Amino acid sequence: MTKDELREKANDLPLAPGVYLMMDKTGKVIYVGKAKKLKNRVSQYFQDSAGHTAKTRQMVSQVDKFDTIFVTSEFEALVLENSLIKRHMPRYNILLKDDKGYPFVRLSRGPYPRFSMVNKCANDGAKYFGPFGGRFETRQALDAVCTALRLPTCGRKFPRDIGAERPCLNFHMGRCDGFCRPEMTAEEYDRRIRQACQLLEGKSRQLLREMTAEMEAEAEALRFEQAAAIRDRVNAIAALGKKQTVIAGLCADTDIWGLYRGAGKCCYAILHMEEGNLAGRETELFAAPIDESEEEMLSAITAQYYLPRAILPHEILLPQGAEEDCESLSAVLTKRAGHKVWVHVPQRGEKAELRAMAQRNAAEEAERATTAEERTAHTLTMLGKLLGLPQPPARMESFDISNTGKSDIVASMVVYSGTRPLKSAYRRFRIQSLEGHPDDYASMQEVLTRRLQRAAEGDEKFLPLPDVFLIDGGETHARAAQEVAERFGVNVPIFGMVKDDRHRTRALVTPEGRELGIVTNQAVFSLIGQIQEETHRFAITYHHESHTKSTMRSALDGIPGLGPKRQAALRKAFGTMKAIKEADVDTLSAVVPRSTAEAVWRHFHGGNS
Repeated sequence: MTKDELREKANDLPLAPGVYLMMDKTGKVIYVGKAKKLKNRVSQYFQDSAGHTAKTRQMVSQVDKFDTIFVTSEFEALVLENSLIKRHMPRYNILLKDDKGYPFVRLSRGPYPRFSMVNKCANDGAKYFGPFGGRFETRQALDAVCTALRLPTCGRKFPRDIGAERPCLNFHMGRCDGFCRPEMTAEEYDRRIRQACQLLEGKSRQLLREMTAEMEAEAEALRFEQAAAIRDRVNAIAALGKKQTVIAGLCADTDIWGLYRGAGKCCYAILHMEEGNLAGRETELFAAPIDESEEEMLSAITAQYYLPRAILPHEILLPQGAEEDCESLSAVLTKRAGHKVWVHVPQRGEKAELRAMAQRNAAEEAERATTAEERTAHTLTMLGKLLGLPQPPARMESFDISNTGKSDIVASMVVYSGTRPLKSAYRRFRIQSLEGHPDDYASMQEVLTRRLQRAAEGDEKFLPLPDVFLIDGGETHARAAQEVAERFGVNVPIFGMVKDDRHRTRALVTPEGRELGIVTNQAVFSLIGQIQEETHRFAITYHHESHTKSTMRSALDGIPGLGPKRQAALRKAFGTMKAIKEADVDTLSAVVPRSTAEAVWRHFHGGNS
């Protein structure tokens, strides 16, 4: 379908909630989204693309058709969206781990059921718990539950092997109560299994209350040995939430979310709290398009994380910016959990501090996993997208003018290879056409003219041309440079570097006057600021050197026998004018002929030497 046909079809949609599926020419689903009003949301994709992100423009360019599914409410759309994302795995959606990364715990059917770990649920009549975190952690948690309740984990089959041989080593180590012994009943086994199910369903506090009451009843009946055995299991269960992250996640009554977009990697962190105490932490790295907003990322991630889970906390604290999705997510999770799930964004107090702590956890995990090369690539990619370049800039050149009033007008050319200065390619210029008449715009034009002329002549010191020119100054400076580039037929993008009232780079500006803000992007802001400071430093250093030489040259002019070469020799030997003035004839004659040395001494002191 053409874009006009897609727009027409979108405009015919009703103002109703639902899910839409974007497909390419092969019929493959490339994006799944939800909307409160399908007509408004879907039609936006096929309007003017100027306001779209780069990711959206690229996705829309591949859309050949789309389909929609209408639902009765917004939270039904959220559930359906998550289900379709899991089924189609569209490449333009943010995707967490697939189902193989989220194992389930299976409880078999029949007498003496056993727990096992599986990749997915099956319609086989067994009972399933999960999905949980990684396989290793889930195995640890399952072993911990069985150990706490002293359930068998060996390979014996019940009731076939009851009484067939002596109990195994687990019984003698106190890890199992030996249900292979004839005196252990099937009723007791089933009771322990039910208690294990309560743990896996997140009902640890309810189970502890029941077991504590049972322990007290046994003690009152003077059955102290049985009471002690129950006490040991109570203590083991109470310790699970603090020792096992997976169990902590199940038992948590509050989840606190942190989300961080780093240089190349994104990460979420969830702190699991139980009765006000930190019981566990969960983090996961994931990939997201550079222009995906944090609100969009969080909306996708929270739905994918919670909707497959049967056990949900009572409270979920989300980062700032997620307010819009709180109500719908809370409604969906409340319906699935069978109890109220309060989803909100705390603004102040202890809960806001916990949210900040989760944010720090996410940031530290992302930064730890990000290499220097990934940071560099991320920064250059961000800069390239900001400047509208077809690819990240590999070479950048920056120019600055420095002068003192009407004299010693100089310019600097600083070169960056990626995010690092390439000092061997730095160049200095003394302005030749404006001595005594300072004009920054004309100076910039002279510098760029000389630079491009040398490149046109094949001078390797000025090759290759950069991917972008950065000019210290605003729109007028950039336009002056643009005029020179056009005369040479050079199509290199040019941007001025604009400073704020505190002399910090706040934006880039095109020759046409369009400002590109960089303050909100820390990586790009730091890089551009570094380039501008380095360019300014290099220009100032050259200007100081030039001004010092100029001052010395003017003070030595007119002395008999002291031409340019001998002036240069004195400047090199003594360094400063003060040292030359204070030197005696013998010291001066070590650098220039004695007659010239005497003339220099008389010039500053008068009379005879």
